[in-house]
Amino acid sequence: MQAVSDWVDRIERAILAFLLATMTIVTFTQVIARYVFNSGWVAALELTTICFAWLVLFGCSYGLKIGGHLGVDALIRLFPKPVFRLFVLLGVLCCVVYATIFFYGSCGNPFVTGKLCGAGYVGKMYKIGLPTEDLHWPRWAVYSILPIGMALFAFRALEAGWAIVTGRRESLAAGHEAEDLVRENERVLQD
Repeated sequence: MQAVSDWVDRIERAILAFLLATMTIVTFTQVIARYVFNSGWVAALELTTICFAWLVLFGCSYGLKIGGHLGVDALIRLFPKPVFRLFVLLGVLCCVVYATIFFYGSCGNPFVTGKLCGAGYVGKMYKIGLPTEDLHWPRWAVYSILPIGMALFAFRALEAGWAIVTGRRESLAAGHEAEDLVRENERVLQD
């Protein structure tokens, strides 16, 4: 399991870095082209929007892996540890259900259709053959991040759930910024 997780982790980080670099380079060159040469690339906005959507959907699974999502658990932390753990595992289950709903909406049920994304939104875009507005890329290829991102999100949620069950992780959220700030500034508050 750890080898698969490490492999997925490397791929996620590489794709996230590529997407962020692409967005930065396209936006920078677009600014230079517009303000220096009074020109520009019509499809630049569409490309950065697509990269941003892919960045968000890859990033949500990576954020779950590193515990980077915000967590509001002040109330459930008041419960005894076993009850707190149950609530956290309920959160994991909600993440998996959320990812499953989005996966189903984007792909349909591959067990019924026999095709990976035949009956869902991505499959319909493939059948219709619509291109994107300015880039003229196949829309189904651009929207394929929905099932990919949700499958990764479910994988990371299950991975976090297993780490919680085995005691290697306490929660889905990594830290509590407010508590950390109070601890760091205790002397200031006492003076």
